[in-house]
Amino acid sequence: MKFLKHMKINITTKKSPVIISIIGLIFFLIFFLYTTTQKKVLADEVLQTIVPMHLKIESIGVDALVESVGIKPSGEMDTPKLIENVGWFNLGVYPGEIGSAVIDGHYGWINNKSAAFDNLYKVKIGDIVTIKNSNNVITTFIVSNIKKYNPLDNSAAVFTSNDGKSHLNLITCGGTWDTENKNYRERLVIFTDKEIKE
Repeated sequence: MKFLKHMKINITTKKSPVIISIIGLIFFLIFFLYTTTQKKVLADEVLQTIVPMHLKIESIGVDALVESVGIKPSGEMDTPKLIENVGWFNLGVYPGEIGSAVIDGHYGWINNKSAAFDNLYKVKIGDIVTIKNSNNVITTFIVSNIKKYNPLDNSAAVFTSNDGKSHLNLITCGGTWDTENKNYRERLVIFTDKEIKE
């Protein structure tokens, strides 16, 4: 009996370093995963505080502040409160990220004041669009395509892309005024691609 008891003690003693190593490894993994998660949370929080602030299109004299906008109760993208400002769709991607960021702006004149995108129809392919964010970082985009849509058209191509590149798409109204629906009959979309510096 004493021999068996002694055997159990020896076995336990031999296993102890292995068990301690396993426990140590588990604690290390937990600590590593926790710190990695915390860093990601902090990085996400920092990213959320960095927002687009200023939009410029020198070719047509646009120099506008950027408001953050979401979706109207009707399901449409909201518009900036001030006609001289533009609105970044905050439920989409950030300008400069992979995907299609979207900024809209008013068209026409309101109370004798010209809207931010009143001259957007004058933009040409190859024109430069820049966005400055809250960290004063400027991202440059180049106009690649110009399209007109009916307000009822499928607009998925404006808000999404799957080519692995970064785009910024600008939207405003156009065409003639629809008195019955109190809206313009067209949507003008300027498609741009992020400038890639070599």
